[in-house]
Amino acid sequence: MKRTYKKMSLSVLVCFLTVSPVIKSGAAETKEPLTVNSTNPVPVFTSVKVVAKSAAQKLAEEAIGLYNQMDLGSYGMSVSAFEYALKGYKYLVEQGKVMKNEVLSICDFSQSSRKKRFYVIDMAEKKVLINTWVAHGRNSGGEFARSFSNSPESHKSSLGFYVTSNTYYGSHGLSLKIEGLEKNINDKADKRNIVIHGSNYVGEDYLSRAAMNGRSYGCPALPADETDKIIETIKDGSCLFIYHPTKSYIQKSRVLNS
Repeated sequence: MKRTYKKMSLSVLVCFLTVSPVIKSGAAETKEPLTVNSTNPVPVFTSVKVVAKSAAQKLAEEAIGLYNQMDLGSYGMSVSAFEYALKGYKYLVEQGKVMKNEVLSICDFSQSSRKKRFYVIDMAEKKVLINTWVAHGRNSGGEFARSFSNSPESHKSSLGFYVTSNTYYGSHGLSLKIEGLEKNINDKADKRNIVIHGSNYVGEDYLSRAAMNGRSYGCPALPADETDKIIETIKDGSCLFIYHPTKSYIQKSRVLNS
């Protein structure tokens, strides 16, 4: 009886060592059995690495998913413009800076001023509500905006994230105040009188007789006949993002690098 018991113990030990997976340090692992066949009656387990996705990877996947769902490429918007806009928008909503979170507005200044580069997006319904022309500052560039500033009297556009405020009637009719949320980037918007307003130097009629849209003193000026509708849609606490692939802005933005 003793000799039989030792043989059985040895057999069990060999079987256990054969079946037990090798434990490795590092990424978490799960064990999946291979198919058992007649020549291999004992299940053999393999290790499968499970790699957790980072927050940045999840955001990038969400952004490209929404970008494709809303077919933003057909409207001319760059993928980068939307990905950065979504990141900042979500952060500002979480921080309580944006109270009207059902809409997100984006100026994609990586595009020619001849293109419809202003977008108002319904974030609840996942669709583009408005797509039209928008002017950049006269000292930011010609057909393409290339230079930006936060300085008074620069007559340049300022990049970054804004929150819309209240409306008023001025020399351009119904206008909308916007508050720059990024220190040393666009926080002098109020001092510079940077607002959303309508103008006759922006839009289809103007482009029919000019090589490019006109330019402002730094305001994101819109076609006069569309301004009232746009302002009523985005006023009172929604997020506005003015984008350009300027590395200095992307690196300095506290909103994008929060």
